[in-house]
Formats: sequence, structure tokens, C-alpha cells
Amino acid sequence: MHWIYLLIAIVFEIAFALGTNATKGFTRLWPSVFTLLAAAGGVFTLSLALRTLDVGVGYTIWTGIGSVGTVVLGALIYKEKITPPKLVSFAAIVAGAVVLRLAAGA
Repeated sequence: MHWIYLLIAIVFEIAFALGTNATKGFTRLWPSVFTLLAAAGGVFTLSLALRTLDVGVGYTIWTGIGSVGTVVLGALIYKEKITPPKLVSFAAIVAGAVVLRLAAGA
């Protein structure tokens, strides 16, 4: 169940990051409300995952995969460019997350 909580926390993390851009410096009410709720949801579900996972594993996977998801969706939603160096970096983050997952066991 802790991996499910972590997956939900990652979705919240991506929503938080993308929502932050939409707030225009927290000057837009509804994007700001959405962003704050996403941040709270992410921290809450991460805390549930960390009941079982080591904090180093859970937090690293949360931020790493959340970052990759944010960049990919940022490219789709905000038309940001994905360059070859970014692709190499994403691959390194995903590989690191996989190794951490394997090292953490179940």
C-alpha cells in the first residue's frame, strides 16, 4: 500500500508544480487554491508512504519522478522544450528511482 500512497503523492507533486506556474505568482485565486490543495495532498500522502518506506527512498522517488512528470507535462501543457541533455537527465532520475525501489524491497 505504501507504493500506492507514494504514487498518489507523486501525482499531487506534479499537480502542485504545474499549478504553481498557473497561479501567476499566487495572484489568481482558483489556481492558487488548487496548488495549495495539491501541495497539502502531496505531503499528506507522502507521509502515509513514509510510515513504511525509508525517508531517503520515499522522498527521493517522490521528488525525482515528480520532477520528470512535471517536465514532461510542462512540455505538453506549457510548450516547454525537452532537449537531449534533459532526456539524459530524466533517464538518470528514472534509473535512480528504479534502483532505489529495488533496494527498498517490497
